[in-house]
Amino acid sequence: MVALPRPELRCVGEDERAPVDRAEFRRVLGSFATGVTVVTAPAADVEGTTGVTPGPAGFACQSFSSLSLDPPLVAFMVGRTSTTWPRIARAGVFCVNVLGASQGELCRAFAVSGADKFAGVEYDAAPASGSPRLAGTLAWIDCTIHAVHTGGDHLIVVGRVNALGAADGDEPPLLFRKGRFL
Repeated sequence: MVALPRPELRCVGEDERAPVDRAEFRRVLGSFATGVTVVTAPAADVEGTTGVTPGPAGFACQSFSSLSLDPPLVAFMVGRTSTTWPRIARAGVFCVNVLGASQGELCRAFAVSGADKFAGVEYDAAPASGSPRLAGTLAWIDCTIHAVHTGGDHLIVVGRVNALGAADGDEPPLLFRKGRFL
């Protein structure tokens, strides 16, 4: 077996970074089509809501990926200013619902801040976490929060997969590119 060299690990100083225009960054990265998911969590007590039991939490997420086969891990990224993330973090569990091409409206419902995102949405409880498993999705991945890392203005959430499943059928996934669904 050939030993591979270890990568050099160092921080890049502020003065070494090439200036990148935010609008150009978004435009260029928008060229990359991504699958669309909805990340959900069961209702959990939240600080400041004594006596109030909010419903389940969820948000539309395009930054999702498999991470490891052994152990089975997935990752998603969420903005640090998200109002939904604290509820998911407090629950400690989540379910990734992979949307099909026909589910653009469902995605839009979960992309709105402050609304009752689950109004009129059919779901049951994922087997391990009890997180909402949305009806009609292509696949679902039931997880426990394994780790959370800071990545600039986002958090990188790593989930340990406890259960998963996929629907039968050939519906293509819902894709997002250049600000619109494909």
